[in-house]
Amino acid sequence: MEPKPRSSCPTTCIVSKERRRKCLRITQSILEEQPLPFPVETRKPLSRIFYWTMMMLLLLLGLILTSMYVYRYFSYTFPNQYGLEDQEQEMLCQLFYVDELREQLELHENVRIYLGENYEQISIPMPHFGESDPADIIHDFQRGLTAYLDISLDKCYVIELNTTTVMPPQSFWELLVNVKKGAYLPQTYMIQEEMIVTEHVTDVDQLGFYIYALCRDKEIYRLKRRTARRHIHRRAAETCHHIRHFENTFVVDTAICQKL
Repeated sequence: MEPKPRSSCPTTCIVSKERRRKCLRITQSILEEQPLPFPVETRKPLSRIFYWTMMMLLLLLGLILTSMYVYRYFSYTFPNQYGLEDQEQEMLCQLFYVDELREQLELHENVRIYLGENYEQISIPMPHFGESDPADIIHDFQRGLTAYLDISLDKCYVIELNTTTVMPPQSFWELLVNVKKGAYLPQTYMIQEEMIVTEHVTDVDQLGFYIYALCRDKEIYRLKRRTARRHIHRRAAETCHHIRHFENTFVVDTAICQKL
């Protein structure tokens, strides 16, 4: 076969309008079926979720801190008005009082008040003239009990709390603060009360944690208040030990008596 001669002029293709439209439609359909050459942008939604999560965590943390601040403010309103920071308050008391013989005496005691636990602890050192025994006293308002630890005898005595002579912790602390400031001076008279030993306490669970901690490893006895004074010849058959303490606007002389 002889080869066809090449033309010296360039060849031109003449495409009709109908074929051109058809080619455009085919091209568009191919482009729609093919995936996009660039990746879909997915970072913006993830970053938005991260930012919203962080904002919610910060808001929750702010609410928690605000709640803690409000709770501490209202919980410590009473102590903070005196410049105190803790619910365990301690004060050393010193006052003068007149006893039954019209003699002026001096009383020292260390008072610890626990406002949150609602109990008081009073420590009485050895007096100068021996008119009272050194003792530790706890008034537990939750249990409704009072415990006397006579340090000289190394014995504990428990009785029901007398709310007529013992002020509650908050009122007692307010009284002590006013006395310390000089805004109020308590009456310096003394009242007397007598108690008799009734029985030995074996069930220490009913005493509560604070009294048990005070009387641990001690002999514990239950007391009963004596309403009327006995005659002299009857009282000669018993021995009494006195504890003088201050937890109100007056001094209390507590006589703990036991039969010989």
